[in-house]
Amino acid sequence: MVGRIPVMNVTPLVDLGRQPAKATVGEPFPVTATIFREGHDKLGAEVVLTGPDGRRRAPVRMTKHATVPDHYQAWVTPDAGGAWSFEVMAWSDPLATWQHNAALKIPAGVDVDLMFTEARILVERVIASLDPRDPAAADAAQVLQGALDAATDGNRPPAARLAVLEAPDVTGVLATHPIRELVTVEGPYPAYADRPEALTSNWYEFFPRSEGATKDVKTGKVTSGTFTTAAKRLDAVAAMGFDVIYLPPIHPIGEVNRKGPNNTLDPGPDDTGSPWAIGSKDGGHDAIHPNLGSFEDFDAFVAKAGSLGLEVALDLALQAAPDHPWVTSHPEWFTTRADGTIAYAENPPKKYQDIYPINFDNDPTGISQEVLRIVRLWMSHGVRIFRVDNPHTKPVAFWEWLLKEIRRTDPDVIFLAEAFTRPAMMRGLGAVGFHQSYTYFTWRNAKWEIEEYLRELSHETDHLMRPNFFVNTPDILHAYLQYGGPAAFKIRAAIAATGSPSWGVYAGYELYEHVAVRPGSEEYLDSEKYQIRVRDWDGAEREHRTLAPYLTRLNEIRRQHPALQLLRNVSIHWSDDENILVFSKRRAVPGGHDDVVIVVVNVDPHAARETTVHLDLGALGLSSTDSFVVHDEITGADWSWGEHNYVRLDPYLEPAHILSVRRPR
Repeated sequence: MVGRIPVMNVTPLVDLGRQPAKATVGEPFPVTATIFREGHDKLGAEVVLTGPDGRRRAPVRMTKHATVPDHYQAWVTPDAGGAWSFEVMAWSDPLATWQHNAALKIPAGVDVDLMFTEARILVERVIASLDPRDPAAADAAQVLQGALDAATDGNRPPAARLAVLEAPDVTGVLATHPIRELVTVEGPYPAYADRPEALTSNWYEFFPRSEGATKDVKTGKVTSGTFTTAAKRLDAVAAMGFDVIYLPPIHPIGEVNRKGPNNTLDPGPDDTGSPWAIGSKDGGHDAIHPNLGSFEDFDAFVAKAGSLGLEVALDLALQAAPDHPWVTSHPEWFTTRADGTIAYAENPPKKYQDIYPINFDNDPTGISQEVLRIVRLWMSHGVRIFRVDNPHTKPVAFWEWLLKEIRRTDPDVIFLAEAFTRPAMMRGLGAVGFHQSYTYFTWRNAKWEIEEYLRELSHETDHLMRPNFFVNTPDILHAYLQYGGPAAFKIRAAIAATGSPSWGVYAGYELYEHVAVRPGSEEYLDSEKYQIRVRDWDGAEREHRTLAPYLTRLNEIRRQHPALQLLRNVSIHWSDDENILVFSKRRAVPGGHDDVVIVVVNVDPHAARETTVHLDLGALGLSSTDSFVVHDEITGADWSWGEHNYVRLDPYLEPAHILSVRRPR
């Protein structure tokens, strides 16, 4: 039913308010609504948050959009984790109505005495509402009483009397203590505030079996790495500024239909197979591959990571190899074909003969309870982040149940959806509780594509899903990296690290690994999915063949600038060159100047580009009369900038400016 003051089109709402909108502790999020009324009387609106403790926070006044009629917005910030709600309150505002009418009538000599009589009645109502025991309220009452005495002095000219009521100190008090009539409340609507790491994180992916692996130069035999050897690599990962170490599946690998190098079907006796083909005689999802070590070794790995400020993220891949224990104990959990065989996974034209998908329809309760048991098992070993493999191939209702079960007891546990699929499914997974999502970022390489995608993720779907910009994955090597040279690796890392509050790198990126298995493929040659990769990290560092210092600097910049740790604050700017991308991020800093970062990137990895950059100074918190200093966080150079600025970016030198706005001058 429509209220006395209509409030419509409230956002953010997820699934008509049946699911909570995404929020993060300390992260402002916008609440908007269409609010209007009959006639010409003015109205006011505000947002009220209620926290997990049941306490209502101070109202936040909504402001009217400058160009969109009847569109109101306020930014609110949860200060604690848990389930929140918000209400939109609208009311008839007699003070604002009087101020509007008085500014027109009194200078024109219309109803002058009546207007001041109405002013006296309204201001006295405000004074009466103030608590004299509150020092701030008492001061406000004194300001209003003094103004009222002057405004109602008939011996003074009307213009002077009006000026008293229009003085900033008076209007400030009246705005803080409005008179609310005909109040309409819409809500409450749900939001959920996760811990900050659900929004902001730096991910690094490696295969434990490759870290510390050795290769015999004579025989070519490769010896697998272990949790113990992989733990030695953690120091380098932490030194680059990453705070999440993501491990692909660490479970026993199936032997039936095992894949050989480069996804071949004829493995040799020493071939390791794909970690995503989970399960063998050595156990399933609740076991560790014997080559990697024991649970004690895994616990030591997690402890070492924690001592370095790294959280361990574990892959949750709900599928099974043909020799997984589930196939024998629960054959009903799989799909049986007409010929009596169990269907293996397919993504035509790709075939995964070493993997059986799970069929959630035959025994949904049994499967759900088993998955919950497995997740809680790994949680008990220190895992608080799960990267979920192909969640879009499982029922959304299952994920809704599982994520709510985990959130009910362990709200700090984070789930990342690896769902490269239809937008509706990606958003649906975010709506039911996934904290982060892989995105189409890998396939957005042109300037216009990146601009559109940044707008979409930061302003259109921000209440549904949080992006994680992985620059590469074990099975996604985009042609841009295959043929763009070292500059392409810098360009993509710079955009990912500044465009999204969460981003990720798969090991080997810093070594510029770029060779595909065949032309037109996005699969790596000698993919680590199917074999152990022995990398010479020390040699690359000695010979300066590594991007690690650049990745380190990007993560340092992210930590130094709070603006880069938010999602909803992206502004797109303009350049005269179709290959020069320009965007900015801005965050208010309590007690200081706003943190403002401007990113200018040449997305052409093959040629230098020079152009003029045109800035929306309002988005930067500046005016057209301001000149200011920008500091290049990559090179250390300073320039004096304004609204229009010349830039030249050579991809063979530095393809990107990451500029912090130092100070107006």
